[in-house]
Amino acid sequence: MTQQLKNVMLSSVELFCAVAEHKSFTQAAKIAGLTPAAVSRSIARLEQRLNTQLFVRSTRQVRLTHAGEIYFQQCQQGLTQIIEAEQLLRNQSQQLNGRIRISLPTPYGHYRVLPLIPIFKQTYPNIQIDLQLTNKNVDFIAEGFDLAIRGRYFKDSNLIVRTLEHAELVVVAAASYIDSHTRPTDIAALDQHECLQFILPSTGKSVPWLFKVNNQIHEYTTKGSLHCLDDILGTVTLAKHGAGLLQTYRFIVAQDIQNRQFVELLHPFAGASRPFSLVYPSQKYASAHIRTFIDFLITHLKTDVL
Repeated sequence: MTQQLKNVMLSSVELFCAVAEHKSFTQAAKIAGLTPAAVSRSIARLEQRLNTQLFVRSTRQVRLTHAGEIYFQQCQQGLTQIIEAEQLLRNQSQQLNGRIRISLPTPYGHYRVLPLIPIFKQTYPNIQIDLQLTNKNVDFIAEGFDLAIRGRYFKDSNLIVRTLEHAELVVVAAASYIDSHTRPTDIAALDQHECLQFILPSTGKSVPWLFKVNNQIHEYTTKGSLHCLDDILGTVTLAKHGAGLLQTYRFIVAQDIQNRQFVELLHPFAGASRPFSLVYPSQKYASAHIRTFIDFLITHLKTDVL
C-alpha cells in the first residue's frame, strides 16, 4: 500500500483536478501558489506515468480528453473521501473531552513529558490535564490519579506497566570543581570526592550509583555531605555551581556537556541505565480520552528497550 501511494503522485492529482475544474493552468497555479510552468510540468509527469493524454491544450482553452474526464471523476471522489476522513478525525478531536491526572518524576517530567503537552493540546484542546511532578509513588485510588510515570515501581498485578525507555546514566562535574580536585579515574576514587546525594522518598536512603564493569551492572554507595530530599533537579543545580560530582540521566545534562558546562567523568564505566515506565490501572484504558493520551505518550516517548 505504501509503495502504491508513492506511485499515485497525490500532489499532481490535486493539481490535475484544479486545472480540470477551472479549465485553466494559470488559475490552478494561482490557487496552488505555483507558476503555470510548474503546474504544466506536474501534469506532464502525471500523463507520462499514466501513459495517457489528459488535456487538449490550445491557445484559447484547456479541455479534458475522454480519458481525462473519466480520471477526473474518479479523482474527485477520492479527494473528497480524503477530505471527509480528515474532517471526521478533526471533529472527533474537538469533541473528545475529559480530565486526566498524571504523576511524573521531576526530571522525566521536565525533560521528556512537559515539552509534549502543547503538541497534545493542539489536537485535543478540550482534554484537561492535571500534572503532578513528584518523585514519590502515588496511590491511584486514594489520590485519584489516572496515570503515572515512574523510574521505580513496586510490582502490582492490578497495574499495567509499559516501559518507555532505559535512560542512560552519566557522572559529571562542573569544570570549576574539576579544576580544584583530582579527576577520578576509577570507581573507588569516588570516596575522595563530594558526591551529591538524592534521597529516594520511598526508602529515605541515598540512591546508589550504577556502573557497568565487564558488562555487568554494579551498584556503588557514594558519600557526600549534601543531600536533596525531594527535588532531584536540585542536585543538578548544585553540581553546576561546583558543589561536587553527580550521577544523573544523560538526557538532563547532554546539552551542558556539549556546552562544556559539565565535564563527563568515568566514561570507561558508563553504560548503566534505569527504566522509566508508564503505569496505570487496567480499567483506565477503557476511557477514550485517557486511552488517547496513553497512546500519544507511547508513540512519542517509547524507544527500543532491553
